[in-house]
Amino acid sequence: MPPDLIDWLLAGLSQASVWQMVLYFLVASQITMMTSTIYLHRSATHRGVDLHPAVSHFFRFWSWLTTAMVTKEWVAVHRKHHARCETAEDPHSPRFAGINTVLWRGLELYQKAALDKDMLEKYGKGTPDDWIERNLYTRFSTAGVIILLFASLALFGLPGIAIWALQMALMPFCAAGVINGLGHWWGYRNFDTDDTATNLTPWALLIGGEELHNNHHAFPSSAKFALRKFEVDIGWTVVWTLQKLRLAKVLRVAPKLDVRPNIAVPDSDTLHAMMVHRWQVATDYFKTVLKPQIKLDAGDLPRRIRRAFRSEGRWLDAAHRERLQAFVASRPQLATLVEYRQRLLAIYEMKSAVAEVKMEALRTWCHEAEASGIQALQDFSARLKGYALVPHHG
Repeated sequence: MPPDLIDWLLAGLSQASVWQMVLYFLVASQITMMTSTIYLHRSATHRGVDLHPAVSHFFRFWSWLTTAMVTKEWVAVHRKHHARCETAEDPHSPRFAGINTVLWRGLELYQKAALDKDMLEKYGKGTPDDWIERNLYTRFSTAGVIILLFASLALFGLPGIAIWALQMALMPFCAAGVINGLGHWWGYRNFDTDDTATNLTPWALLIGGEELHNNHHAFPSSAKFALRKFEVDIGWTVVWTLQKLRLAKVLRVAPKLDVRPNIAVPDSDTLHAMMVHRWQVATDYFKTVLKPQIKLDAGDLPRRIRRAFRSEGRWLDAAHRERLQAFVASRPQLATLVEYRQRLLAIYEMKSAVAEVKMEALRTWCHEAEASGIQALQDFSARLKGYALVPHHG
């Protein structure tokens, strides 16, 4: 075999070294991850950031080239995930499909969901529908990855095929598997949301900030996922840089919460902050009101049931849920605290009510909490009345 042919087979036209090939793979993979988290997720799906047309189209092209994902399909599947989270209609819930299925066969779940034309029309509104989208990116959605295969072979020779194969496996495993699977199965939670979303930091730093999944479910439209000092959101760093370069405009970030002292009666600032920080309210209530009482009453309960108090047993099987409910019913003070939590969260469900009705419900709740004679309730009510949003500048 001619030496030139051997050289081409081993390193392609680029004659790149092994380390140069590794560097290419890492850089290309991170661009693909940024395409997913910034363009598909934060911009196209949740409208948290508005990208300059040049940036947006680069990401559209890169997505076509490296993933074969159609923007409308990706957006629709993800929006349905939020709308039907942890139900049988969720396109990829480990609670129904099983963690192994979501982790290892997440791409199959995505592809199956994307076949639902009614879902695409319902949840895919507002996605690109220009000439190039209709006639290239959607019509020939797999052409990009085929072009990338031949380009990788030409540039890197036979190793280019392995590089291409790893690129093709990256997004299905990280996005469809790790984020949708482990991100609803294992990790820590900053907020007691009504789903099972978790944060996977710090070991998952290479997936663009998407590992902060619990934070995202608490504030879906926020362009920034990191909310605690130790959390790192690489995707937000890129968004922030693009904004400084005037190539992006951040539309929404999760507002910070302030607690004003000595507020006698809940006011409009209280109600607004409470509605925005719904899951912070639920989390604070559990930590400061329920958790101390549970420690006093539930020492002999299995850890699984004690932990289920955070969600009122929503994720327990029927037998364990009945045991939890019977336990609560047999302890009057604990039952009272659970009831007050349910009443407080019920204010959020008054979707058709005008602000005045919600305000009256909140004031009644605070008044009765303070008259309950239970110190933890009284202290929580005093804190809740002081809630306000910190004004966002820039």
